[in-house]
Amino acid sequence: MSDNRRVVITGLGAVTPLGNNVKDTWEAMKAGKNGISPITLFDTAAYKAKLAAEVKGFDPKDYLEINETLRTDRYTQFAIAAAQQAVDDSGIESNVEPERFAVEIGTGIGGIRTFEIEHTKLLEKGPRRVSSLFVPMMISNMAAGMIAIRHGCKGSAMPAVTACASGSNAIGEAMRMIRHSYADAVITGGTEAAVSQSAVAGFVNMQALSVSEDPNAASLPFDSRRAGFVIGEGAVALILEEYEHAKSRGAQIYAEVCGYGSTCDAYHITAPAPDGSGGTRAMLDAMREAGYKESDRVYVNAHGTGTPMNDKVETMVIKNALGDKAKDALVSSTKSMTGHMLGAAGAIEALACVFALNEGIIPPTINLNEQDAECDLNCVPNTALKADIDLALSNSLGFGGHNACLAFRKV
Repeated sequence: MSDNRRVVITGLGAVTPLGNNVKDTWEAMKAGKNGISPITLFDTAAYKAKLAAEVKGFDPKDYLEINETLRTDRYTQFAIAAAQQAVDDSGIESNVEPERFAVEIGTGIGGIRTFEIEHTKLLEKGPRRVSSLFVPMMISNMAAGMIAIRHGCKGSAMPAVTACASGSNAIGEAMRMIRHSYADAVITGGTEAAVSQSAVAGFVNMQALSVSEDPNAASLPFDSRRAGFVIGEGAVALILEEYEHAKSRGAQIYAEVCGYGSTCDAYHITAPAPDGSGGTRAMLDAMREAGYKESDRVYVNAHGTGTPMNDKVETMVIKNALGDKAKDALVSSTKSMTGHMLGAAGAIEALACVFALNEGIIPPTINLNEQDAECDLNCVPNTALKADIDLALSNSLGFGGHNACLAFRKV
């Protein structure tokens, strides 16, 4: 089997805190719109963390029958919607053999809201009142499974579950599936709906979340005031397709997925390795596969969570990977606008990379007013920047020591 098959993006879909489609999401991102606001999905009176980047105005009935909405967790509903948009955008469904059509969808947590609802029933009303659909609604593979059922994907259908690296790992593994001839097209991306009582309580008690009540002083990547991330939700889907297959059917091509690195720190369950070695290797692997040259004009969409340790270590990672060229790279964290969408983060950040390449516009790191001296890269503060780039890199780092880096080029 050939290892040289090129992989391109031919469809996109999005349900995010910035908009419920791709156009609205990207326009808001370019404009530096803040998607963070007070949590409405539950009462936060007893919680230190009061803010989240929620999806607003989403109606699952736009994509699912009423009986389907009752059988699906919110994370799956987001994924189905984004995937439907991407499939429609690409026109792939009638142009690929079902056995050569695959699914790879990342999620860090899966159906945690369903778990909460059914566990409450168990405690308050007894085991007989727990839904017979509790398990299939909750499990982390169900978004991939339901997308495969809906679109007749009879190739591999799998989740990537690597915490906050899930979306990037899903896209990278989908790329490898096509590159190594196991599929001709893959619906991929990431989804998450963890703005829930137990998730917020858990994250805030481990001191990972910002407790600011000001949306413009909460998600602060690379800023000296940063004190934790803001939880976000949503889904982004991409159609990856073998280049010759896409070209032969006259498909629109957004960009090429030309590199992927996946490593593990093997260090700690939550903290990154202090020397950044795992993240550096992931970046170098992606750059090597993408044919990186020192003359490349580079944009890095940073993991950039706004936690004290992450941003400092990631700055080191980028410097280690790019060497002297790090000072010339443009770096931004779109989590300043979307919050941290956990398993969907890598997918929305891939979308940002694709449009940065195509439009020559680098999305900003908003609310970056007091840049940390230890995060001394060009982090595109507050306002989008017009700049033509050759190579876009997207970093994702997850609990468990998971590191992923994706590389994109124009075709």
